[in-house]
Amino acid sequence: MEKLRGATAPNSRLRVSAKTKTFVLDTNVLLHDPQSIFKFEDNNLAIPVEVLEELDAIKGEQSTERGRNARRVHRILQELLPDSRAMHEGVKLETGGTLSIIINPYLVDPTRRSAAMERLRAILPDLSKKDNRIIAAALFVQEQFPPPTILVTKDVNVQLKARAVGLESQDYLNDKVPEQDEEASYREIPLNVYELQRFCSEGLFDVGDEAAAPLYLNEYVLLRSDEGKTMPARFYGDGLVRRLKLPDFVKAPGGIPIRARNLEQQFFMDALLDESISMLTCYGKAGTGKTLLSTACALHQTMDDHSRYDGVSISRPVIALGKDIGFLPGSLEEKMKPWLQPYHDALEVLIPSKPPKEPQFASKKVSKKKFKKRDEQFFTPMTAPQPAPGGHHGGHGPGPLVKPYERLLKSGLVEIEALAFIRGRSIARRFFILDEAQQLTPHEVKTVITRISEGSKIVLIGDPAQIDNPYVDARSNGLVYCHNRMKGQAISAHVKLMKGERSRLAELAADLL
Repeated sequence: MEKLRGATAPNSRLRVSAKTKTFVLDTNVLLHDPQSIFKFEDNNLAIPVEVLEELDAIKGEQSTERGRNARRVHRILQELLPDSRAMHEGVKLETGGTLSIIINPYLVDPTRRSAAMERLRAILPDLSKKDNRIIAAALFVQEQFPPPTILVTKDVNVQLKARAVGLESQDYLNDKVPEQDEEASYREIPLNVYELQRFCSEGLFDVGDEAAAPLYLNEYVLLRSDEGKTMPARFYGDGLVRRLKLPDFVKAPGGIPIRARNLEQQFFMDALLDESISMLTCYGKAGTGKTLLSTACALHQTMDDHSRYDGVSISRPVIALGKDIGFLPGSLEEKMKPWLQPYHDALEVLIPSKPPKEPQFASKKVSKKKFKKRDEQFFTPMTAPQPAPGGHHGGHGPGPLVKPYERLLKSGLVEIEALAFIRGRSIARRFFILDEAQQLTPHEVKTVITRISEGSKIVLIGDPAQIDNPYVDARSNGLVYCHNRMKGQAISAHVKLMKGERSRLAELAADLL
């Protein structure tokens, strides 16, 4: 019992001042960000002993991010709290704050009474639940020390229960982007008709310091004259905007030409095709063309004779919508196929099984010989060999037709990446598409981006309004966090797609349902 009294001993190192706060950390905060211990500035940090129990139960998960983070937290705490005295009295952190492990004596000795604990038992009688015990530990800290005590948890239900018993609680805000009003997909810069004509002829224009002040590097803008004439552009810094560098269309070998259908898609294609942009983030609701355009531009560049990329890598987080159906059988490609079916659909559109008819262009003729050689190569009928009589393989009979895009997968030109196995890899000379990036935590997105080597490009796409991961929200997911932190860097760009192009029905459903 002597050690338990040490948790409330007068020689505790928790700082007491008018400006100091005491933050009690829930388990999910440490699992979300193991470095959160060092991100509360000069305030007090208290970790209930129940949190250590939960971390101990999770650390055995060898192949999950939760397991890795639990082990990282254990290593950090082992280094910061080397002995029993440091554990109970607390230690000073480099940030100027303190760190302590809290043992709640009211749960150990039921004969001890306090008004706060009686209120807790009346509202949350089941103290065998870890969440309730963590709330009880936070109440104990609030009762013992004068500074404001705040329970920090990413579990909304725990926040509500804590407030019900009179305890202040909040989400972990360190990796949340600032709360902002709904922003437009692009800014408009007013010009007179002569300035716009000059921009059209020279492809470059200085908009002045006042107009350029709110812009960040590589931001897309629309130049508009008094007469209503418009021209898209990109901000290059020093007050300069440049004209977009867009081809008439992009085309996969043997596929159909794809052109941008609206202004935001022009922005997106410009960033996808610009070799100076190594990282691109894109927000867009369902049907805005994120998947189709990114795949089309990736194949267009990868299969060009002068391409800087050796292939296309595609991945997305494995997070189900609704009830999980369990483990999937087969190889890695077979397991990932249901998750990456949107890309199979996109490839089927881009490279159909039947050769497309020559498109008609009103503005200029396109040479029929330009893509003829590649198209004939991909549309030459290919059949899988049939087994020889007796069940032996190696027969020469015709088998089922292989779809043109399946050859890209079989040749390795298009690869399916599983995020679970990406740690430790170095991805060189690849065009990497990370779909549904809003389902990832900031740490997971950092892990993926740091795998990208020189000569590669990564495109993160998703819809921040559609999140199934319980540990992130519209302000703390990896896609939004990445855009917010990388905004304004010379090798990064961002595009927001607003207009749906899949169908009128899909557009109405995305807006109204």
